[in-house]
Amino acid sequence: MSTTDQDPVDIDKVDPHPVGPKGATAIESLILQTVTRLLLPLILLLALFVFNRGHNEPGGGFIGGLLAAIAFALYEKAQGLEAARRALRFRPLSIAATGLGCTLAGGLWGAMQYGYFLKGVWPLIEKLPDGSKSGLPLGSIMLFDFGVFLVVLGGVCGILFTLEEVVGNEMDSKED
Repeated sequence: MSTTDQDPVDIDKVDPHPVGPKGATAIESLILQTVTRLLLPLILLLALFVFNRGHNEPGGGFIGGLLAAIAFALYEKAQGLEAARRALRFRPLSIAATGLGCTLAGGLWGAMQYGYFLKGVWPLIEKLPDGSKSGLPLGSIMLFDFGVFLVVLGGVCGILFTLEEVVGNEMDSKED
């Protein structure tokens, strides 16, 4: 039987989002799965680099959190929803709530020490007699940025995971 004798495929009946054995809308691709295992740690390292760089140059908690969320979104597409949730280790809402607590603590730290909300506090930096500064740049600003990082990571992953779960549930209900 030649290929021209076969019945044509009805495009309207082909499922564009098949639910594979790995969970809601996992893409069954060996290449994607292999590349994702390599890219996940690299993207997370880039997210931490951008987060840390954000104090003196462009970057910071928001874009670092987005990069981290992209890493988990990619992992979810390659390995499935449950695998991505396990890789994240904590519930996205818990991550976002912890981040909100960090941002509030960073803002209140300045208010308690200097009387101004979000005033920068640098307890590990000291002024030297010649006017220069020495020490570690860890303080309220870093805590605030870390909170933003966590809020963005938790919020975006929570939205993505919920959307994937809804799509998976809709696909399951169509099969019944």
